[in-house]
Amino acid sequence: MNINEFIQKLGIELEGIKPESLKPDTVYRSLKNWSSMHALIVIAFIDLNFDVTLNAQDLKNTQTINDLYELTCKKQKDV
Repeated sequence: MNINEFIQKLGIELEGIKPESLKPDTVYRSLKNWSSMHALIVIAFIDLNFDVTLNAQDLKNTQTINDLYELTCKKQKDV
C-alpha cells in the first residue's frame, strides 16, 4: 500500500474529518475535531490493516500522516 492508499483508507475511518483534506504532510493531531477517540481509531486502523501495534508513545512521536505511514511500514518490516 502506498501513502495515497493509506490516506484514502485512513480518511474513511476518521469520522468528522473530510478525507480530501488529508495530505502526507497533514499534522493529524491538528485536524479540526481531533480527539482521543480519533487516536484510538488510528491505532485500531493500523492494527487491523497492517497487523502492526502502535501505542500512545508512537503517536506522540509522530506529527504527520506521512510519519504514521513510515512508522507503520518500518514496524511491519521489523516483524
